[in-house]
Amino acid sequence: MKMGYSNAVSLRFCHFFLQQLGGAKFSLTLLNSVRRFLSCWLFCESEVIQTVVFYFSEGFFYILVKMKTQKDVNENGVYSEAKEPDRTQQSNGVPPARLESRRWLILFLFTFYSLSNAYQWIQYGIINNIFMKFYGVDGFSVDWLSMVYMLVYIPFIFPVTWLLDVKGLRVTALVANALNCAGTWIKVASARSDMFWVTMLGQLFSAVAQVFILGLPARIAGVWFGADEVSTACSIGVFGNQMGIAIGFLLPPILVPNGNDMNELAHNIRVMFYISAGVATFIFVLVAIVFEETPENPPSLSQAQARSTCADKYSYTASIFRLLVNKPFMLLVISYGLNVGCFYAVSTLLNRMIIEHYPGEEVNAGRIGLTIVTAGMGGSLICGIWLDKTKTYKLTTLIVYVLTLVGMLVYAFTLNLGHLWVVFVTAGVLGFFMTGYLPLGFEFAVELTYPESEGTSSGLLNCSAQIFGIIFTIGQGKIMDRWGTFAGNIFLCIFLLIGTIMTGNKSIKITADDLEDVVAPSNIPEEEKAVK
Repeated sequence: MKMGYSNAVSLRFCHFFLQQLGGAKFSLTLLNSVRRFLSCWLFCESEVIQTVVFYFSEGFFYILVKMKTQKDVNENGVYSEAKEPDRTQQSNGVPPARLESRRWLILFLFTFYSLSNAYQWIQYGIINNIFMKFYGVDGFSVDWLSMVYMLVYIPFIFPVTWLLDVKGLRVTALVANALNCAGTWIKVASARSDMFWVTMLGQLFSAVAQVFILGLPARIAGVWFGADEVSTACSIGVFGNQMGIAIGFLLPPILVPNGNDMNELAHNIRVMFYISAGVATFIFVLVAIVFEETPENPPSLSQAQARSTCADKYSYTASIFRLLVNKPFMLLVISYGLNVGCFYAVSTLLNRMIIEHYPGEEVNAGRIGLTIVTAGMGGSLICGIWLDKTKTYKLTTLIVYVLTLVGMLVYAFTLNLGHLWVVFVTAGVLGFFMTGYLPLGFEFAVELTYPESEGTSSGLLNCSAQIFGIIFTIGQGKIMDRWGTFAGNIFLCIFLLIGTIMTGNKSIKITADDLEDVVAPSNIPEEEKAVK
């Protein structure tokens, strides 16, 4: 295959970046390997897919080069990015707080590998009927390709959060990408009708990788970003997961159209798996080269204080116990699990809902899923910016929860009207609030549990979501089989109502003293508090 204009431009960016990173010889050697790899991997004849892939890499390499150039100029003293006021080192040994431009590179790199993993979660469920036919299994078996993500999370979350606290962000990121990459290549070998167990094995690897990913947005935001950027950074981190789900809704119905020719289905499924494997491998290499543990300077006063605290004083078991006896946090854990569990159930069963009322509309089922998640990404970013400005965690969370319940009721009552455009509109409204709630839960948990580790509190939230996700997916699926989609959606509305009542509970609140402790911990000198 000849390398086109887009490919050549992308490789020039690669060359410039690698030359900056490791010298010209290293650049040319690795670049030739990349060229050969791309020639083998992008064997499909679709110019659209090639263009999308290469412009994606082109833009990402531009970001990398931009960040590295800024870093080099800063070190030479020629240019300096606007930063927080420099905090001189205190007598108690607390280092100065300062923002670094690399924080955006680390965040976007996390966003991309979260995207790669989340895409694989839904790539089977959105074309459920096609995989049923290809592998000769029932719909419940295909549903488990999605639910395995939820099931694996529950036993693995505690050892993974312990690893995050002990070994840090870089080790966690490397393990996550290694598992994710391995899962994608195992699935490449499963593009045969008698290899369902192999595709389940590959999905199992990807599911374990997810455990190392879901709880990281709040941790990365806290370690790399200033106090007035944390909510926005957390929202962008969650954005990557949502973007992966959105692509998972959109691409599989396009890459694997329904048909009766099993050889053609096998070819299309193999192409889809190769694309997943190529992207995951590319991101794995970038993480291994670029991803860093912490910034040289802490980004906030609370992080500066955390660095000066002796690590021996931290007990993971004691931290878990303190969280479990924190009543406001545990109420949030349950209400968060109810909301996100409903989202998991709707996403997993969306193909079945749409096909029942609109036969042959697999592609539009994917587009409806895309609408849900895309609207939710907008909701996430807006909520994150709003929280950074107002700090109204309880009120914002309650309003979003109420509107999620309203959106679910409207979706349930309009799904069977026979007008796809109505489903698109109601699904978009539902997605804006339902998936827009995700970063709200993370940030609210951090405020309720400070100074506990963000990874631990996020892990418990996600564990609750996985448990309820399994229960709701199985329960709604069985109800749909017996009484139809309307009854299944009302089943979810009942639990969203329960979650709304729990979110409005007066026990879940943040006082002014709590916010003061988050911004300026009590053991930081008074003069630093005054500066803040």
